[in-house]
Amino acid sequence: MVGIVLTINNMNLKKFSNYFIVIIFILIIIFINKNNNSIKNTKYVKIGGEIIKVDLALTPTEQENGLSFRENLKNDEGMLFIFDNVGIYPFWMKDMFFPIDIIWINEDLRVISIKENVTPESFPEIFTPNKNSKYVLEVNALFLEKKNLKEGDKVEFLP
Repeated sequence: MVGIVLTINNMNLKKFSNYFIVIIFILIIIFINKNNNSIKNTKYVKIGGEIIKVDLALTPTEQENGLSFRENLKNDEGMLFIFDNVGIYPFWMKDMFFPIDIIWINEDLRVISIKENVTPESFPEIFTPNKNSKYVLEVNALFLEKKNLKEGDKVEFLP
């Protein structure tokens, strides 16, 4: 009788150990994904002392469409493009209805290139930074001028 109880207890202990390992593994995956996606949870960008509410362009389709066909942006709104890899990301004004400022940002959250007052009439011209970026922020035209932003300025992503 004692042998049967010990066997059952050993089986329960093994099952518990297996479940415990699986639970720890799942928690580790959740933690890693949460940290990797923290930037993708951004809803606001602080730049030049101003907090901008942003729509995120995460997928290739969202990035291709950007602000196309929108009528306008409020002064405290923008679009943040989040790319999977660091690279050179060109932009154009296809199907745009209003002028914007384009701000390229590196993985250290520093402004690395800017293009001011890009108008819809500039299409099909393509605007390309000369440095690698990881993010691009589009805001209303003249934002950069009003805030006196320049290359090297720090950017913050806020939830």
